[in-house]
Amino acid sequence: MQITMTVNGDSVTRDVEPRVLLVHFLRDVLGLTGTHWGCDTSNCGLCSVLMDGAPVKSCTVLAAMAAGHEIRTVEGLAVGGTLDPVQQGFMEEHGLQCGFCTPGMMLTARALLDKNPDPDEDTIREAISGQICRCTGYATIVRSIQWAAKHPAESSRPEGVPA
Repeated sequence: MQITMTVNGDSVTRDVEPRVLLVHFLRDVLGLTGTHWGCDTSNCGLCSVLMDGAPVKSCTVLAAMAAGHEIRTVEGLAVGGTLDPVQQGFMEEHGLQCGFCTPGMMLTARALLDKNPDPDEDTIREAISGQICRCTGYATIVRSIQWAAKHPAESSRPEGVPA
């Protein structure tokens, strides 16, 4: 079947089998390998992307279900070569270790900050509760998101990507 969606601000149309998961569409068809795939059970959150501005686990969404929607991956966070504040925060506060969970964490954080630009620690922890990090104790991740909240950019989303 032919599907069309907007990925990181660009319209893409491809032929796919109806059973293809969004995570595989992004990685294997579009070559956007920043979206990681980890558990096969939707428990880890590694594959989280934004669909119409809300975090979704792309291993639970068929690519066909994403047709007509706006998808944002970690590759779409930086705008015009400038890091998103979330990306910068993860660098400044050492919010990553192995980096495997980082793309999903960053996108979940971006969705949170788009809705709540000044979240408290409990709100941040609740927002990332669907994300598993096996390397950290989450303290540096929380501090990274707090850093991003204190350093908002002029625009943290590409034109055409909804808030």
